[in-house]
Amino acid sequence: MRAVGEGRLASDSESFERHIDRCLGCRACEQVCPAGVEYGQLLEAARGELFTSGPQRGFSYALLRFVLRYVWLHPARLKLAFSMSRLFRNAGLARVLLKSGIAKLLSRRVEFGLALLESSAGIQFNASQKKPEFTRVGNSVDKPAANNTLLFTGCVGAGLFSRVNDATGRVLEANGFGVDVPSEQVCCGALHAHAGDLEGARTLARKNLQAFSCDDEAPIITNAGGCGAMLTSYGHLFEHDETLTGVARRFSARVRDVSQQLETVVPRTGADLPPETVTYDASCHLLYGQHAGDAPLKIFGAVPGLNFARLEGSERCCGGAGIYNLMEPEMSSKVLEEKLANIKNTGAQVLTTGNPGCQMQIGAGARLAGLKLTVCHPVELLDESYRRAGFYEDPEH
Repeated sequence: MRAVGEGRLASDSESFERHIDRCLGCRACEQVCPAGVEYGQLLEAARGELFTSGPQRGFSYALLRFVLRYVWLHPARLKLAFSMSRLFRNAGLARVLLKSGIAKLLSRRVEFGLALLESSAGIQFNASQKKPEFTRVGNSVDKPAANNTLLFTGCVGAGLFSRVNDATGRVLEANGFGVDVPSEQVCCGALHAHAGDLEGARTLARKNLQAFSCDDEAPIITNAGGCGAMLTSYGHLFEHDETLTGVARRFSARVRDVSQQLETVVPRTGADLPPETVTYDASCHLLYGQHAGDAPLKIFGAVPGLNFARLEGSERCCGGAGIYNLMEPEMSSKVLEEKLANIKNTGAQVLTTGNPGCQMQIGAGARLAGLKLTVCHPVELLDESYRRAGFYEDPEH
C-alpha cells in the first residue's frame, strides 16, 4: 500500500490486487502493531484505489458494483430485495434446493449462498407462549432522557434478522432503557467501504447522521459488530469534510453494542434455559473494531445455570468478513474449516455470536458439513430467559 501511495507500484498491479483482496479485514493486526497503525482504515483506502482505478476484475466484482450502486443506495429497492429473500427463505425453497443437491450442481457459490440465506432463519424456541413484538418505530421521545437509547437496526438486520432487533429492544426496555428507532436510518455503509466504494459509504453515512440527530445525547445501540465498527469510523470517513467531521466524530462516540450498554447497569437475572451446551464466537469487528472485549460474554451471567463451553480460537475470524466468503470462497472456506473444527470440539449445540454475517457464515458452514448446530445472537438467549422469567407479561413490554 505504501509503494502504491508513493508511486513505486501501479495500483493496477495484479500483485497489489491479489494481496488486498485476500485480506480478511478482521483488524486483529491492529491489536499487536507496536505503532498503533489503523490498518482497517488503510485497507479500505487501498480498496478504494482499486475500486476507482483498478483492473477489470471479472463478473463477480462487476455484479457487486452493480448491486452496491443500484440496490443498496436505494432503500425502497433494498427493502424489496430483502422481502423477496425472506419469502424465498420462509417458503422453504432454499432448504429444498440444498437438500435435493440441485444447488450443488449449479455451483459451489450458489450452494453456499443458499446455505447463508437458510442459516439466517435462526433459532426457534419450543414454547407455547410467544414474546411480544417490539414495534416502537420513529422518534417517540420529545426530550432527551438520561436512559433513552436509539436503536440502529441495520439493513441485513432489518431485512433478515428482525427477531434480533426485537429481542434487543425488549431486553433494553426490561433493564430500564427507553428505546427509539429512527425511521429514516439506512444501511451503515460497511459493504461499500469494504468493497472500496467510499463515496457510496459516505452517501449512506450522511443519511444516518441526519436520522440520529433527533437526540444528540442518546447512545446509538447496535447488535451487529460489522455495523458498529463502521458507525464508529464515521469520524474517519469524514475527516476531510470540514462541515461534517465534528458531527461525525460525536456520532461515532455515541455508538455502543447492546452488550456494552448492558454493562452500564446490573442486568436483570432471567430464568433457566434448556440444558444445551452454549459457546460463543467473537465477531472480529465487535472485538477489534468496537473494542467490546468481554462485554458480550457478560450477558450470559444474567442467564442462571447456563452450560457454557469456551471456544478455542474465538478471537479468530470465521471467514465471513462481509462479502469475503462470496468473493474469495476458497480462502474463506479454509478459515471456516478451522472454526468449525474448534466448535465441534466444544460439544456445543448452540453457538452465539454478535454479528449477522458471522451467524450466517458459521450456520451455513455447519449445515453443509452436517454439524448439528443452532446459531443465534447472545441477546436472543437473554431475551428468551426473560420471557421464561415472566418479564414480558407487563403490558408495557
